[in-house]
Amino acid sequence: MQTYGNPNVTYAWYAGNSGTTNRSGKFIAAHAAHAGLMMFWAGAFTLFELARYDSSLPMGNQNLICLPHLAGLGIGGVSNGVITEPYGCTVIAVLHLIFSGVLGAGGLLHSMRYEGDLGNYPEGSRAKKFDFEWDDPDRLTFILGHHLIFLGLGNIQFVEWARIHGIYDAAQGVTRTVNYNLDLGMIWNHQADFLTVNSLEDIMGGHAFLAFFLIIGGAFHIATRQYGQYTEFKGKGLLSAESVLSYSLAGVAYCAFVAAFWCATNTTIYPTDLYGEVLSLKFEFAPYFVDTADLPADAHTARAWLSNVHFYLGFFFLQGHLWHALRGMGFDFKRVGKAFDNMEDVKITAG
Repeated sequence: MQTYGNPNVTYAWYAGNSGTTNRSGKFIAAHAAHAGLMMFWAGAFTLFELARYDSSLPMGNQNLICLPHLAGLGIGGVSNGVITEPYGCTVIAVLHLIFSGVLGAGGLLHSMRYEGDLGNYPEGSRAKKFDFEWDDPDRLTFILGHHLIFLGLGNIQFVEWARIHGIYDAAQGVTRTVNYNLDLGMIWNHQADFLTVNSLEDIMGGHAFLAFFLIIGGAFHIATRQYGQYTEFKGKGLLSAESVLSYSLAGVAYCAFVAAFWCATNTTIYPTDLYGEVLSLKFEFAPYFVDTADLPADAHTARAWLSNVHFYLGFFFLQGHLWHALRGMGFDFKRVGKAFDNMEDVKITAG
């Protein structure tokens, strides 16, 4: 965290990130607890949506979030946009609740029983292998490599799920198996116009390529962490808790913006019978997406909810990125307040 040259700086209780600074054990605890909260929300909200789901109404017009995603994965015996076997969705929801308890317990265990800093464990212990310092490029690169590999495995899981179990095809109104189309030319050409992808096979091919790319990148980062000098060209001097947090926020902001525009316009992965009609982009005080279909008063499609929430979350993530990036570069935001105070003093003196 930025201390502005004060080694004894303290932070208020609401500065939650400061609690994990230079405390790798607490950092792991926060990660586990955060994952548990997300799992709990997904499970609880899926059950809430199942309790109010009406199969006689279009799914996209019922203000649903979790059920359309599950239906898109072919869970729930989907036929023409209608969930016919809700038992599958119930199982997924309950599993999320169980896993949320496990992750929450892990967060409490790491927070209350284990060392706050894994570096305090004896040399050679397994726990010490996961200790890290924010300005240690070798260890951070090692950790990054493992993250990339797990993201690649997640892509493989998605591709294999579509190939073996199947996902919902809005064009046919059924769940069908999808074999990936690993056409590198197609993938290259869709770099700039990926929002227009209209083939499930092409989408799976993109995920298959991304899985390969992520795993190779992860292996590269793990294998090369100890080679070569870490120079200014590689980013030396830009590694700190503030800087790494800023990079993470930038990545999340980018994903949120992509998700917002993809959901608003694409009907292959976001079918109209699951999410409602495509949206229109408008601008008043700020950009926002609006429904193009006639709906009852105060009603919105699932597509409108998802697109707008992702867009505005992306906006705030981007502001967080700029804030922490500037702090990581050494900018003192207290100078802004002092500048306004000085302007006020000058105004009073002149008066």
